[in-house]
Amino acid sequence: MKGSIGGFTLGTVIAVALSWGANKSILWAIIHGFLSWIYVIYYLLMK
Repeated sequence: MKGSIGGFTLGTVIAVALSWGANKSILWAIIHGFLSWIYVIYYLLMK
């Protein structure tokens, strides 16, 4: 799959970074990483 490095896509990396910045929680960062672009869009809409 193009755009993925070791199973991580750009959406996953962005979601984890946003989640960590907002919550400072590894658990939430992992959960939001699985949700990927869904969480990124949610974060941008609810910010």
